[in-house]
Amino acid sequence: MNERLKTLLEESVNSIKEAASLEEAEALRVKILGKKGQLTEMLKSMKDLKPEERKEFGQAANEAKAQIEKSLADTVAMLKDAQKKARFLAETIDVTEPGRTAAPGFKHLVSLTIDETIDFFTAMGYTIAEGPEIDTVHNNFDALNAGPNHPSRDMTDTFYINDNVLLRTQTSDVQARIIASQQPPIRLISPGRVFRCDTPDATHSPMFHQIEGLVVDEDITMADLKGVLDKYAKFLFGSSLATKLRPHHFPFTEPSAEMDVECFKCGGKGCNVCKGSGWIEILGCGMVHPNVLREGGIDTEKYTGFAFGIGVERIAMLRYGIDDMRLLYENDIRFISQFK
Repeated sequence: MNERLKTLLEESVNSIKEAASLEEAEALRVKILGKKGQLTEMLKSMKDLKPEERKEFGQAANEAKAQIEKSLADTVAMLKDAQKKARFLAETIDVTEPGRTAAPGFKHLVSLTIDETIDFFTAMGYTIAEGPEIDTVHNNFDALNAGPNHPSRDMTDTFYINDNVLLRTQTSDVQARIIASQQPPIRLISPGRVFRCDTPDATHSPMFHQIEGLVVDEDITMADLKGVLDKYAKFLFGSSLATKLRPHHFPFTEPSAEMDVECFKCGGKGCNVCKGSGWIEILGCGMVHPNVLREGGIDTEKYTGFAFGIGVERIAMLRYGIDDMRLLYENDIRFISQFK
């Protein structure tokens, strides 16, 4: 029995020293010292020994068990230390290595167009005004001379929250607020989001951006309006292009007009961009209707003014050759990055 114990001790210690991983060391512990392990089974056979042999074998078995446990502890400690060193080596950070350069960002075309327009008009002395996207029917329609029967007030065109509150359909609601709260001189632009009941397609969206412009002062004429917008159009599309005002109708301006710019692709000869006309419509404008000024308590005998509304997405699409408005809202970085 003692020879078997000696042999088991030698084989166990050698096997434990050769263990290459913690898992292998644990497997050897179970194999030798577990409930059904080799040494455990050997100890169970002590009952078959004579009393005097049993004492001697028990003492030798306990010494063998202690040696095996010590060998296991030393091997496990060595393997854990090696595992820690390997992890530290893998996680080593070279603090002298150059960092990763962050890719520079760039503005979305809508933001870029708004910012450029703000820069242009503030350089001419205009201020920036903002208003709520949820506004009253009065500010959005009544104060702007759009009567109860005006088509834009239909529920098929406007998002109503209740009978008196809606999502604004134009940034002209800021015009109504400013006229009611300030006395001339007034020179402002008002950028912001507006909402209409449109089905999304290449040229329509239920949410888009406008920039309202308003000037009220003494001796303001249509010539002032055309001069300002002509400079703005040339700023956008080039100083060599001609512009013109074409008669139109808006309830809050009288006279009213749409502004056209000479087609920048064909030079006015006619092409697919201008649909053969040689001109491209870019915005609506006109002299502020006296009813709008009177609604705000402004003396129409002393003051006149002009207003204009710029569709931001339309300007961006024309400037950058985009044929589908929906591309501006898909947030596909591959599309947006083309214009950085």
